[in-house]
Formats: sequence, C-alpha cells, structure tokens
Amino acid sequence: MHAMQYEITLPADYDTGIVRDRVARVGHLLDDWEGLGLKAYLLRERGVDGSPVNQYAPFYLWDTAEGMNSFLWGPGFQGLVNDFGRPVVQHWTGLAYEDGGAAGAVPEVAVRRRVRVPEDVPPAEVVQEAVGVTRRLAALDGVVGAAAAVDPRHWEVVHFSLWAHSTPRTTGETFRVLHLSAPGRDRLRRGRHW
Repeated sequence: MHAMQYEITLPADYDTGIVRDRVARVGHLLDDWEGLGLKAYLLRERGVDGSPVNQYAPFYLWDTAEGMNSFLWGPGFQGLVNDFGRPVVQHWTGLAYEDGGAAGAVPEVAVRRRVRVPEDVPPAEVVQEAVGVTRRLAALDGVVGAAAAVDPRHWEVVHFSLWAHSTPRTTGETFRVLHLSAPGRDRLRRGRHW
C-alpha cells in the first residue's frame, strides 16, 4: 500500500463552492481506477473544524504502484495541474490498514495526524506503535477505515481515518469528505504490512 496526498492551499476569501463543484463534476472518474484502494476528496474551510486555511487536499491509498503511476503521469493529475498548478505530492509507505465498524457507510469527515519520528527512538518501535494506533482507531464507533504510513526520508508517520459522522474521536486536522472513490478498498491488505 502507498499513501499519497497533495495540499492546495487557497486564498482566505476563496469560494470553496468552486472545489465542491469540481469534485461533483469529476470525482466519479476514479470510482473504477485500477490500482486505487481509495481516494478521499478532502476539503478544509477556514474557520470550520478549527482550520486556519481553505485547502483542497485529496488523500489516496493505492493498492499498486502501477495504479498510482498511471494516475500521476496521466490525464487525471494533469487536469488538476491545469486547474491549480503542480503541487508537491507527499508520499508514504504503507504500514497498516483496517476497516472500521462503519466500513459500509459514506464518510463525512477524515482526520489526518502527522507525527515526527524522534531521532533517539528506534524506527521499528515507532512503526509498530503506528500499527497499534491504526487498530485502536478502527475499533472506535463511527470509523469507516484507518491507515498508517511512514515517510522514511523525512521520518514522519501519518495516521489517517475516515468517519461516518462529523464528530471524530481522535485528534488531528479535520477535513470534510466531498466524495470517496474506493474501487479497490477490498484489496487493501488488512493489518500490518511487513
């Protein structure tokens, strides 16, 4: 599994209805994308859920590197580049994925929490703890799914969870889910990924 996200921070007075309309128009195009586990079309709005910014920030869990590459080097990503400019694409290696008790529900919100890996802590301990966090998140009421991944270049762990209600029981940056494409969610390997 590969986790991927890009963030497009928009002006404070930006009409986020433009992003909502764009997702309504094109979101379905990845509903059957080969190699995609899931893509959550995410939006943060300044002043909502504690967000200091307006930001469009889709989050992906890829089942295959080929699926991710065919998206990045194809017309899907180029369309985003044409509309917003080329963003930095963050990428993490998958550590764990778990379905939650609300796996069949349409998610309302997503929570992302990034954690730096301290230099004085063995990386194996940190990633094993991330797997445990994923299990604990997935067990909470209202969780659609939870994942953890690591970026060993910057030594950062990302925790990501989808929630069927708008009051998540975890900390982190909260995003509204505008659409969920999940053609390969059933192919995402459950549990620890090593």
